[in-house]
Amino acid sequence: MNKTALITGATSGIGKATAKVLAEEGMNLIICGRRKEALENLEKELLSKVKVHSLQFDVRNREDVNQAINSLPEEFKKIDILVNNAGNAHGLDPIQEGSIDDWDAMIDINVKGLLYVSKAIIPQMAERKQGHIINIGSIAGKEVYPNGNVYSASKHAVDAINKGMRIDLNGKGIRVGAINPGLVETGFSEVRFKGDSERAKTVYQGYEPLKPEDIADIIRFMVTRPVHVNIADLLVLPTAQASSTILHKE
Repeated sequence: MNKTALITGATSGIGKATAKVLAEEGMNLIICGRRKEALENLEKELLSKVKVHSLQFDVRNREDVNQAINSLPEEFKKIDILVNNAGNAHGLDPIQEGSIDDWDAMIDINVKGLLYVSKAIIPQMAERKQGHIINIGSIAGKEVYPNGNVYSASKHAVDAINKGMRIDLNGKGIRVGAINPGLVETGFSEVRFKGDSERAKTVYQGYEPLKPEDIADIIRFMVTRPVHVNIADLLVLPTAQASSTILHKE
């Protein structure tokens, strides 16, 4: 496929798995993240299959986002697919005990970061009347669970932005859709629990969680549908999970 996809949060988890499956489809890739070494390693891994360009920036910094997108070489400037994957959870505390720094981080990354990257790319898609945007949300954007307050709020915002994008870009030839995963075994919980790997491990024990590759395969399916098909909003759970708070463990 003679297309170029830009993926945020590409150095690990769902973003990294997505880069690999889109490379298998022959798509050229712009991989974005904060960790230079991880970006370089992924670029080396994928270069044997497709053209790859790395952008190191933090989605929270609007100037860095714009500078990075504007710095793209000519052969990567036409972005056909945007995967807004960068996001994080910080802390799992009741609202009265929550850290304002954690709140700022989640709102800045999950909401404002998604908007900054989208704003930098959507105009060129609209001008060409062609493009595909996939926003990675969460089951937390569909329901609220105990101690998930601000994280859930940030993912509810992603849900609203996804719907708003689809409405505003209707007629522009741009497909907009979201994937809202439940429990996926990534570094997500370790970040949430401030590097407490033992506590993070318990989140994924006693059942089979989703893997990043499961979500990446769905993204592959979405972007390879005919242009008249738009998968607008998808909730994906491991079989053991019925809701944010109902999980069957052996």
